[in-house]
Amino acid sequence: MTDRADKTRWTSPLRRRRGPGWAEQTPTWRAARPALIADTLKRASARPSGNWFVVGASRAVRPGRPCGRTIGGVEVVLWRTESGDLRAGPGACPHLGAPLRDSRVVCGTLVCHWHGLALDGAAFAGWQPYPVHDDGVLVWVRLDAVGGEEPSERPVVPARPAPGSGVDAVFTAAGRCEPQDVVANRLDPWHGSWFHPYSFVDLTVVREPRGDEGADEDDAFVVDVSFRVAGRLVVPVRAEFTAPEPRTVLMRITEGEGATSVVETHATPLTAADADRPRTAVIEAVVAASDRRGFALARAAAPVLRPLMRGTAGRLWRDDLAYAERRWELRSTGRFPG
Repeated sequence: MTDRADKTRWTSPLRRRRGPGWAEQTPTWRAARPALIADTLKRASARPSGNWFVVGASRAVRPGRPCGRTIGGVEVVLWRTESGDLRAGPGACPHLGAPLRDSRVVCGTLVCHWHGLALDGAAFAGWQPYPVHDDGVLVWVRLDAVGGEEPSERPVVPARPAPGSGVDAVFTAAGRCEPQDVVANRLDPWHGSWFHPYSFVDLTVVREPRGDEGADEDDAFVVDVSFRVAGRLVVPVRAEFTAPEPRTVLMRITEGEGATSVVETHATPLTAADADRPRTAVIEAVVAASDRRGFALARAAAPVLRPLMRGTAGRLWRDDLAYAERRWELRSTGRFPG
C-alpha cells in the first residue's frame, strides 16, 4: 500500500469494518494460556540486559538543565555538555548530599546549588560517573549494582526505521508493580480487543512463540489486528511482538500500512528489588514510518503529532497499568502464581 510516482490512483490505508460487537467476539481465554505467557516471560527474563535501563526520552534531557531520575532505588542525574554529549552519575552531591537534579548546568558543567561544587562528568571526590547511551530516541544508563549482570558496552537497542524517516514520540507513566508485570502484559496479545475495544478490532494471534524449538528471533507472537481510527474506519496490519531483553517488549509492523514502524515498551524499576511497594515506569517509544510520499508532511508536523501520539499511548496504558498492577497485587499476596 504505497504511493507511486506515476499516475496510479491513490489508495487509502483506511478500511470500513463493522466487526463483531464486544460481547460477540470469540473468547480468547483458552488461547491465552497462563503457562505459555509465563514461559515466554521466563525466556525474556533470561536474556542479558548488560545492566542498562531506559531513563526516558532523549529530547527530555535538554542542554542547560539537569534531569533527575530514580532507578532501582538509585538516584541518578543526567545532563548535557556544551557539545550535546550526555553525562550521568549519582544524584547526590559528594560534598553534603545536595540533590543535583536541582542544580544548574553552566557551560556544560554541573554546578551544585548548595555550595558550588562543579562536576564535568569525570570522577571527583568519590563521585563516579555512570555509563550512558543516547540512541537518538531514548536515553539509557548502566547501573551495574542494580542490574547485577555482566555489564555490556551498549544496551540492546531494537532496530528501528532509518533515522530521519519516521516520527517518534515517547510516553511515560508509572504504576505499583514490577517490570515483569509490564512485560507480561505485552506478552498477552489476546487481551487486545477485549480490554481495548476503542483501539483494536479483529485481533487474531496467527503464530505463538516457538520457545526452545527455535532461535530467539522465532520467539515471537505474530498478530493480525485492525487499529481503530474512528467508528468503523480501521487500519489492518500484521505485527510481531518480541522481547529482546528482560525489560523490553518490541512490537513491529511487518505487513500493511506503516510497515517497519515500531512500538518499544520499556519497563524501568523505580524502587529497589526488595521494596514492599514496588513502582515501575513504563517508557514507551513509538517510531512511526511510512513509504507514502505524503508522510513527509507528517515528519514536518512532528511537534504537533507527538502530543497526539502520547495521548493515544496514554489511553492504552491507563488500562494496561491497571492490568499490571492487578497482576502484581495477586502475585504478591499469593492469590495467583506469577
